[in-house]
Amino acid sequence: MTVIDRDRASEAFKTYTDAYDATNPRIALKIEHTYHVAETCDAVAREQGWGPEEIDLAWLCGLLHDMGRFEQLRRWDTFKDADSISHAALGVEVLFDEHPADAPATTSIRDFIDNPAEDELIRASIAYHSDFRLPAQLDTRTRRFCDIVRDGDKIDIMRTIADSTVDTILKVNEDAFLASHFSAPTLAAFDEHRCVARDERDEPADYLVGLICFMFELVYPASRALAREQDDIYRLLDAPFGITRPFTDPATQATWSRLKDELRSWLASA
Repeated sequence: MTVIDRDRASEAFKTYTDAYDATNPRIALKIEHTYHVAETCDAVAREQGWGPEEIDLAWLCGLLHDMGRFEQLRRWDTFKDADSISHAALGVEVLFDEHPADAPATTSIRDFIDNPAEDELIRASIAYHSDFRLPAQLDTRTRRFCDIVRDGDKIDIMRTIADSTVDTILKVNEDAFLASHFSAPTLAAFDEHRCVARDERDEPADYLVGLICFMFELVYPASRALAREQDDIYRLLDAPFGITRPFTDPATQATWSRLKDELRSWLASA
């Protein structure tokens, strides 16, 4: 197993991201998110009883998972993959391929870890962290690391959203959000206890259901325990985006009450 120098890797990450102006709130958000995901991967790996070297590797995969976000924002001024390019694929490009000549900073996987023995595993953990489903052909060990990064990402996304306003996240005001409805495919995903695909979301309220459905697909028991302990899922249920008013349509509010009750019951037994 390759030894990982966390101090060196952290410094390499900081050196790279410093070139992208951390005074920009969107850059600062992604830097903070990255550190949270890395620490969550570390915590889950420890609770799952992984060995010290694999804990370090899980931490590193978490640190590197969103490397593409900074170039995505610079090139397209968006974090939406649909309006630009897959940030996961861009992260692989940043670490493993050539960089554009106008990039404010360059880096490579060798800045973070000397030995190339884990390159393909790290590449996979970055490339597939935001996919709806992992490729079936992944070997068991690579899948374990992909799963822990995906768990860490979901857990911290719930924290980030719970701390944000609806206009920041969805670009709609509170009244528009409360006037929206739940689409049938989104509700079907909830009832099937799975994540919501992007093309199954149609209205602002669907985004909320997609967030709470993250809980259903956390792979590791330690991930589910950590998510419950951190309490962000309950904040999303009690006051999504800080909103305490009910949905405008009584039927939509009744549906939301059902979803909350069912998820709380599931959380109590998960």
